[in-house]
Amino acid sequence: MSELVWFKRDLRIAEHVPLTEALRHGPVLGVYLYEPSIMGADDFSFRHLTFINQSLEVLREDFARRGGQLITQVGEAVEVFDALYRAGAFKRIWAHEETGNGRTYARDRAMLAWAAANGVELIELPQFGVVRRLKSRDGWAARWKRFMSQPTVPAPARIDAPRLPNLDDAGLCTPAFVRHGRTLRNEQAGGSIEGARVLRDFLRMRARGYRGGISSPNSAWSACGRISPYLAWGNLSMRQVYQTTLRRRQALGPMDNEWRSSLDDFLSRLSWHCHFIQKLEDEPRIEFANMHPAYDGLREGAFDRTHFEAWAAGQTGYPLIDACMRAVTATGWLNFRMRAMLVSFAAYHLWLHWREPALHLARLFTDYEPGIHYSQFQMQSGTTGMNTLRIYSPAKQAADQDPEGTFIRQWVPELEAVPDAFIGEPHKLGPLHQQVLGVRIGRDYPAPIVDHGAAIAAAKARIGQVRSSARARALTPDVVRRHGSRKQPMTPRGRRF
Repeated sequence: MSELVWFKRDLRIAEHVPLTEALRHGPVLGVYLYEPSIMGADDFSFRHLTFINQSLEVLREDFARRGGQLITQVGEAVEVFDALYRAGAFKRIWAHEETGNGRTYARDRAMLAWAAANGVELIELPQFGVVRRLKSRDGWAARWKRFMSQPTVPAPARIDAPRLPNLDDAGLCTPAFVRHGRTLRNEQAGGSIEGARVLRDFLRMRARGYRGGISSPNSAWSACGRISPYLAWGNLSMRQVYQTTLRRRQALGPMDNEWRSSLDDFLSRLSWHCHFIQKLEDEPRIEFANMHPAYDGLREGAFDRTHFEAWAAGQTGYPLIDACMRAVTATGWLNFRMRAMLVSFAAYHLWLHWREPALHLARLFTDYEPGIHYSQFQMQSGTTGMNTLRIYSPAKQAADQDPEGTFIRQWVPELEAVPDAFIGEPHKLGPLHQQVLGVRIGRDYPAPIVDHGAAIAAAKARIGQVRSSARARALTPDVVRRHGSRKQPMTPRGRRF
């Protein structure tokens, strides 16, 4: 009987420890599952499926070139693996630990129960610097660095395939149970080859502008590393990226200060990547419930469907908000500052509970990583109780990050004729000026759906009332002990590379 390697969000063969360890014990069967409960969920879209299938195509070729066999199956994990086990396809399962959403968590628990009931060894190994069953955050950063400094594992030269006739193989498919985002496309293609190319291009050509270029939606498309989808779906391992970046930094000359500073910032964000995933690993309920219980009930009964739909469609009357939403809908990617602004606007200007906006953006982000996604959504929505409120002014961000309106005009072409001075707030144009320009606010482009000043004042008052309550003060130390960084000062860095 063969060893089985179960691929999930780890679609690569290099630096894949479960695969390497399985090969020490005999022939290996690789398996990837199209799982209805996971791919049919509200946080999954065809955009994700496209990236997965592109990654699987490369992975299958990597297996085939080395003599191996990777099959795909459609169905729930317990049912599929039970059938394969009873057909004599494997004796042991190897996999990476996954900090996913509630459905993958339930799936993994069910698989562990099935394995125990059937006497099957299911070995799960860490993929990131995330620690399962962590008892204390103390010393976490040093532990993360030790994990990242361990030697990487090269791709195997050969993968011996099991002698198993008549195994079903679903191939690369597009199951009907994937319900969302049928028209969504990816700007970035999936696969380990493309991931390695993007990382190499960043470290050799683009990283110099990282520190100064990641905030503006104009420069961020090239200044950011753009490797987040390849980390999210496991085309690259975090350890690969960390060590490759360190080698690039060490190769710099003594005068390359701009490069060095940017790479230092990038390395810092790799740590923050795992820091945020650790929050969901430690407390899976924060996918669904406020991290700080004192904020329960704050927004739950006040969801304005009209406001949500305007936000999701990029029709709020705030040009930078609408440009960002339209850009991520079209491409699958947006830089961190603009993501944070979108969430801030939904949470404070529109006073929307974070859960449904989080699902909407999860479907749009090619690089959707549940641990980072929900931790960041709660932080930007002010429900962690331990972070400084970050309420963005869309007009100020437009003036600071897109002063000539290049990004806004690209994605909100109805504002093409608006002068730079008004591009972030076209509703301030007088009626005659609008008529001359051919841009009627309220007809050609929406008027602001809320008043910035009034909305923010009301939001601050509501949040402040909770923060100053005796219940919040009593519970905050427990939240900080469980989720707070041990580095000072605590900052919200670390979303997307």
